[in-house]
Amino acid sequence: MSKNDAFIALRIRDFRTFLVARFLLTFGVQIQSLVIGWQIYYITKDPFSLGLIGLAEVIPFFCVALFAGHIADKADRKKIILVASFAYVLCAVLLLVITLHQQQVIQSFGVYPLYIVILITGFARGFIFPAQSAFSAQLIPRELYGNASTWSSVAWQVAAVSGPAIGGLVCGFWGMHVAYLMVVILTALGWCLILLVKNRPVPEQAESENIWQSLSAGFKFVFSNQIILSAISLDMFAVFFGGAVCVLPMFADTVLHIGAQGVGMLRAAPAVGAVLMSIYQAYYPPFKHAGRNLLFGVAGFGLATILFAVSQTFILATLFLLISGMCDNISVIIRSTILQINTPDELRGRVSAVNSVFIGSSNELGSFESGVAARIMGLVPSIIFGGGMTMMVVAGVYKLAPKLRVLSIGSLNPNE
Repeated sequence: MSKNDAFIALRIRDFRTFLVARFLLTFGVQIQSLVIGWQIYYITKDPFSLGLIGLAEVIPFFCVALFAGHIADKADRKKIILVASFAYVLCAVLLLVITLHQQQVIQSFGVYPLYIVILITGFARGFIFPAQSAFSAQLIPRELYGNASTWSSVAWQVAAVSGPAIGGLVCGFWGMHVAYLMVVILTALGWCLILLVKNRPVPEQAESENIWQSLSAGFKFVFSNQIILSAISLDMFAVFFGGAVCVLPMFADTVLHIGAQGVGMLRAAPAVGAVLMSIYQAYYPPFKHAGRNLLFGVAGFGLATILFAVSQTFILATLFLLISGMCDNISVIIRSTILQINTPDELRGRVSAVNSVFIGSSNELGSFESGVAARIMGLVPSIIFGGGMTMMVVAGVYKLAPKLRVLSIGSLNPNE
């Protein structure tokens, strides 16, 4: 097999099976995210309630992330993934049951049961993220990390395209209960496929350490590497300020005057752009001038967010969301490749946990920020503000991290 083969990582059976499993889980979770956002907005008509969705998921995620990274480096990673993904299945079942009895549930408890399910999902996500990242790296040779990161991004983004689009259509035409039933089936299939992947041994630890040393090891590693720290920080603040996804139901309703089907298409647009960019990067990797490409990508994401905010038609809004996804995907692939290449196997779980605290939680905190900003500033000004802040973050990182500006991925590979 040639290293120039764009499909080389996909030719490894276990990696391919695991990728399909992750795709199905992500597909289901994306449908669930779209439907539960529309459901809560439909009930409350309040942008702040949409922001609380992100907060309800990020609080448990924060609480367990570092401990989950420690567990992922000390215990059987496949078992962790199986337990956490089974929790996804149970949450989908709970949402289905709540929706089938929505009138009684809302009259008795309001929307709080929905937030409780989101809370449980946050705990599961906190454990599955570091275990998945660490386990995936064990399925492929080190020299294929860049190619594997690209196809992992393709799988995630395709799921993110199809999830909201199909979820919105199913929700609009057949109801939320049918959409949640789809989530149950998809997550259950993903769980079954994980069973087919051969297990990998728990990496040997270089030396004995107590739990506090273990929990802090990931942070020490990240903060000791200026390039990794600046790349993660850039993505974190850009996502925190620049994400407009959580207020899409309100934007669709009050600006574009479209329903659940339109919300699904808007939610899918960034992922469509990301899929297109991922496929392009599989053939033309962005690693030669990685730092420059990373900065341009995030700046483009901020600009596209601003242009989306001032769009008055569905076509323009969709176009700028698509462009934002293309720009965002550049940084995703570069950042994940940097982490994979530079992280020792015995630290992968903990470093992935730190990455998830920086990046993963910023999505949910960004959702909360967007909901609060929309209530205080108004919907359109809050989105413009977020895009502007993203571009300011890029300017700050450009000035403060000169090593990132001249970064070439090849120079980070210790085997070269």
